[in-house]
Amino acid sequence: MSVSISLRPARPESTTRLTDIALLRTVFGLLMIAAVFYLTICGGLFVWQRRIIFLNDTIRPDPALAGVPDVAVRSIRTSDGLDLVGWYQAPAAVDRPVVLFFHGNSGNIGHRAGRLAQLAASGWGVMMPEYRGFGGNPGTPSEEGLALDARAAYAALRAEGIPDDRIVIWGESLGTAVATRLAAEVPAAAVILEAPFTSMADIARTRYRFVPVDMLLKDRFDTLGRIGALTVPLLVMHGDHDGMIPLDMGRRVFDAATTPDRQFWTAENAGHNDLVEHGALDVAQRFVAPLLGVRHIARR
Repeated sequence: MSVSISLRPARPESTTRLTDIALLRTVFGLLMIAAVFYLTICGGLFVWQRRIIFLNDTIRPDPALAGVPDVAVRSIRTSDGLDLVGWYQAPAAVDRPVVLFFHGNSGNIGHRAGRLAQLAASGWGVMMPEYRGFGGNPGTPSEEGLALDARAAYAALRAEGIPDDRIVIWGESLGTAVATRLAAEVPAAAVILEAPFTSMADIARTRYRFVPVDMLLKDRFDTLGRIGALTVPLLVMHGDHDGMIPLDMGRRVFDAATTPDRQFWTAENAGHNDLVEHGALDVAQRFVAPLLGVRHIARR
């Protein structure tokens, strides 16, 4: 039996080297494309981050169309020269609390008209300022800008003759960071945080895990770092099915607070925007009423 063996000539060393170089060039090219794509994403997030954070409705709301025709429209002057609109409902009596309400990152105060009406129905007063860049206001929203807006709104409420020991600073979602920062600077009767978050950086990390958030983020909204400065009674409210801000963040904010008179309320089966439907207003009123020595009036 004969065996036939075919031997192929070995590739020249120069050919092997050329093949390896071509492969390296291909890999390098793919890495460059991936790097450019990644940097483009990071650059886009850096440039457009405030449009991602602030989903502002720029239309000026009409109180009558919003269902609160009797609310007073106030002009609020900021320290950097902006004239902002705000809605004011006077309290039913001089001993009633007045809520200074800071809304979340979307819409405008017209979308919170129902909240204002419900609080007013209980005899509470409400000052609902609109942020810069929202609701027909001039300016562009930013963390520092909203802080100036909050200080101006507080000053406007004091100018209405409301003493600081009747002011309840209430923040909703993004507004919890605004409320916390203000409450660390000025006297008030109490602070209410509805669906608070620890910081904007923590929120961004949960949604953009592949991005160097700490290098790119302009507006920190560090509630966790400021909550310890509060000295007034604090109520934290959070839905246990909140899909936007995890319940754990609300708990961490509460745990970081050092004020002795504080409460945490979990709204069972509630999400991010429906705490009121689960009893948040009654909880807030029961918390505040004994602090100010007023009778709690249950909503109908």
